[in-house]
Amino acid sequence: MRILLVEDDLRLAETLAEALTDQRYVVDIVTDGEAGWQQAKMLDYDLLLLDLMLPELNGIELCHRMRSHGYSLPILMLTACDTITDEINGLDVGADDYVVKPVDLQKLFARIRALLRRGSATSPPILEWGQLHLNPSTYEVSYGQNPIHLTPKEYGLLELLLRNGRRVLSRSVIIEHVWSLESPPEAHAVKVHIRGLRQKLKAAGASENIIETVHSMGYRLNQLD
Repeated sequence: MRILLVEDDLRLAETLAEALTDQRYVVDIVTDGEAGWQQAKMLDYDLLLLDLMLPELNGIELCHRMRSHGYSLPILMLTACDTITDEINGLDVGADDYVVKPVDLQKLFARIRALLRRGSATSPPILEWGQLHLNPSTYEVSYGQNPIHLTPKEYGLLELLLRNGRRVLSRSVIIEHVWSLESPPEAHAVKVHIRGLRQKLKAAGASENIIETVHSMGYRLNQLD
């Protein structure tokens, strides 16, 4: 899951991004509203985490612009402006939720999970492929009864593969969804992480070719028996 964080307090933005990355999200940071608008047009984001008081284009204006141009992704406003009027204004222009600073991280994570569930109402709560199970709410992965402990990148790769099933995912698509813009991968990073993921899945009892390489195209999950 990819989050766009628009926050002009860079220290706070980096702290939030680090915490969200630990929760298995990919986070891109921009520090003004106009840059947020340009970034939102470039990539498909699962959620927008938006400060209210921003240079160039404030949060209310950016939220209104996003909605007026048909963007339906969940928008969570994160701000020190805690009056009822501020909250009403944010919700009226299209925000889905409103969290006041200073932020309780556990509460923020719960709000984000709720918004992502709401935005993916047609997706099953637990992703499955045969005996392979991934729970996006708890970040738990297992094969049969065997738990599998994955790195954040391995988890992101597996979740992406499970959400796409037999659809072939190119290297560029994988990078777009699993790596942030601030930490672009080395040339062979996708191949290395796929190999590590295959090894952990095999150790848990899965077939060694559960992840199929489609020559010159990318990767997908192998057909179930």
